[in-house]
Amino acid sequence: ADIKVTIIDREGVEHVLDAPTDMNMNIMELCKAYELPVKGECGGMAMCATCQCYLESDTPLEEQSDAELDMLDQAFFVKPNSRLGCQIPISEEIDGIVLRLAPEAD
Repeated sequence: ADIKVTIIDREGVEHVLDAPTDMNMNIMELCKAYELPVKGECGGMAMCATCQCYLESDTPLEEQSDAELDMLDQAFFVKPNSRLGCQIPISEEIDGIVLRLAPEAD
């Protein structure tokens, strides 16, 4: 079944995306599939911060891994609600999530 994911891009435009829960995708891959400006340079290994986003809904997410927290320590524009998109799996638990893309660091 599909869930709804709202991504707010860097211009402040909301994109409501249909996300399949049965394809083992994450938020970074979903953004790329919809051609949103997310680089995802490391391919989802939590080794870069090009998929950083801010959680703007009250969606409960799993605890962040050490790898994700270490990466966010080195990233720019980090906020308390920063997450790496590649570390958010698409599942029914996150239906209705709202995420804002972080500014690009370049």
